[in-house]
Amino acid sequence: MARRSSGPKFITPGARGKGALPVKTCARCGRPFEWRKKWEKVWEEVRFCSEKCRKTR
Repeated sequence: MARRSSGPKFITPGARGKGALPVKTCARCGRPFEWRKKWEKVWEEVRFCSEKCRKTR
């Protein structure tokens, strides 16, 4: 049996990679964090990168 080569995977021109996601800086720890789907509707209000940072503000 011949093995299929995985070969290069091409991204369509309209697709965005992870590098195109918006980034914010956490108000507590100062680390940069990226947009997540669960923050889609409240992205303007998000200030902290995690629950831990939010609770220890």
